[in-house]
Amino acid sequence: MPITLNGAGTGTFTDASGNVGIGTTSTGGYRVAVVGSAVSAVPLYFNTDATNSYVYSPNPVYLGSTGAYQIALVTNNSERMRIDSSGFVGIGTNAPSAMLQVTGSATTEALKVPNIAEPATISATAATGTINYDVCTQSVLYYTSNASANWTVNLRGSSTTSLNTLMSTNDVITVSFLVTQGATAYYNNVVQVDGSSVTPKYQGGTAWSAGNASGIDVYTYTIIKTAAATFTVLASQTQFK
Repeated sequence: MPITLNGAGTGTFTDASGNVGIGTTSTGGYRVAVVGSAVSAVPLYFNTDATNSYVYSPNPVYLGSTGAYQIALVTNNSERMRIDSSGFVGIGTNAPSAMLQVTGSATTEALKVPNIAEPATISATAATGTINYDVCTQSVLYYTSNASANWTVNLRGSSTTSLNTLMSTNDVITVSFLVTQGATAYYNNVVQVDGSSVTPKYQGGTAWSAGNASGIDVYTYTIIKTAAATFTVLASQTQFK
């Protein structure tokens, strides 16, 4: 329904002191002006004064539900940023499939970060038995008590989400497990993904058969999903003392 306020004309309204306009004609220096005749062709302008920041879009901006998106910012008829109905945020030209997904191009880096902190779980626990490594929880797991027996590491998403569900085919995740060793050393003798044993490809080509006494052994696992429920695991053991 057209709106007329202060005699400003059909389809628009203005506030003489604030230059507010909605309709097919913008309002002077526009503090707020929404202009266009169709949702797909509505530019948006906003500013408070000459010195403050303002928003300007010569192309469509969707705020609200647009298809599967809650918010979609559009330039050159291509969505460049969107928040979908699951709360996933995507920056680039593809719909997001993660909580945050940044898409580059053949000539542009996807993401540049000057520094980044990764979460670690540090626990006064001795390695033994089957140890569930939840990749959703940490990038590094550090057991500070001396290992008491050889152990199995089970790589999974979390207690409720399998790694197979978490990862898409061609995804890669790398995690590290830091194990404190006493005078008698033990080692990781079985590797599992989602409870199923896998044979890793070992750095140097030979499976480790012992731990290293009186130090910290760092096990690094690079997990590559090559097909549904199919993983290649690259594994290494490094001694720190």
